[in-house]
Amino acid sequence: MSATDARATGADARGASAAGASTAGAGATEVSALEAYLSAAGAAVALLRRPEVGAAWEQPSALAEMTVAGLAGHLAYQIFSVGPALEEPLTGEAPIPLLEHYARAAWIDAPLDGEANAGIRASGERIAAEGAQALAERADATYTELTTRLAGRQGDSVVSLSRTGWALALDDFLTTRTMELAVHMDDLAVSVKVAPPELPEAAFAPVLDLLARLAVRKHGQSALLRALTRAERAPAAVNAF
Repeated sequence: MSATDARATGADARGASAAGASTAGAGATEVSALEAYLSAAGAAVALLRRPEVGAAWEQPSALAEMTVAGLAGHLAYQIFSVGPALEEPLTGEAPIPLLEHYARAAWIDAPLDGEANAGIRASGERIAAEGAQALAERADATYTELTTRLAGRQGDSVVSLSRTGWALALDDFLTTRTMELAVHMDDLAVSVKVAPPELPEAAFAPVLDLLARLAVRKHGQSALLRALTRAERAPAAVNAF
């Protein structure tokens, strides 16, 4: 086994370990936001290490105006962004509710060519500039570091987000990252024509809950109810954003 293979195997094992921990909590027992995040982050590292990602690096992704490299960089950002957020000095501001975070987010209803989304694409490309292998290795190392840094943290502790100007509870902040990981793992898998990672049920639950709540915010309760239960009068779309 080569050194590269050994590192890849280690990443896969850690992803499986995190997933296993979440699976153990599936059913009657819910996993914490921290466990759900680490499960998704481990799966993302394993996907970033896939040779198909590097092979398609310069190709267009499934997302408009975004290359596979830029998408991989944006996916990895959901791992890289947690450590700096934990280091932000507290301002004394109370954390806002999770849905309020999305109500205030500049990108959520912005056009594809708007400043917010253009900035997201540019940031992904910058992060990915080091190349596929280096990006995957940095994501793996950061994931390993986070498993230690996040251990014992209280879910209601405050995380100040200087880039947005408000604060979230740690659990809510990690849930935003878990949702981004789940969505963009699917985007990346489709882009490079591999099967999308399946998160354990308990780890996927907060993602499903958040997306459903955002869909209701955008379309209303009746639209979501009909989409899920009444095909004959279901709306054309119930996208969350």
